[in-house]
Amino acid sequence: MTMRDDVENRFPGGAEGLGLAGLMVLQGGCAAFFLGDVVTDFSDIGHQVLFEWHLVLELLASITLVLAIALEGRMLMRLIRRQAHFRRGLSVASGALHDLIEAYFDSWALTAAERDVATFAIKGLSNAEIAQMRGSAEGTVKAHLNAIYRKAGVQGRGALLSMLVEDLMQEPLIAPQT
Repeated sequence: MTMRDDVENRFPGGAEGLGLAGLMVLQGGCAAFFLGDVVTDFSDIGHQVLFEWHLVLELLASITLVLAIALEGRMLMRLIRRQAHFRRGLSVASGALHDLIEAYFDSWALTAAERDVATFAIKGLSNAEIAQMRGSAEGTVKAHLNAIYRKAGVQGRGALLSMLVEDLMQEPLIAPQT
């Protein structure tokens, strides 16, 4: 597990969200410094602070910074929720694709070896890579692929992938909520 994966698991917004949260903390420190400076100036000068343009500008900048931090926090939370929603959707799609592939493999009555080869082929591995992964000869992989294409009724790898994608896109992955 990489350090990035560890951050992804510990912080809901991932590394980007953690970076934004750190930036917000830094901005909060700056805002506290500027607001403290304005309060100190106000206590030193009194009500005449309103006639000192640079102090009024500093006060407005501090208030704007605080409002910006609040807006950033709100946006960060919205993005974290949105990212979680997309991750759930991706998980559903991944599960739906896996279920669809397994259903096809069952209907084609693929052997265990053919299932392995078909899975690797669908993932985009070359024949040589599949042979290396399975510890077999490239000719054996080609023979398995030919058997898969024959059982699936397609002419090649592209047609096999096209069949899976078309079937996956025919119906929504999640039934509409009523």
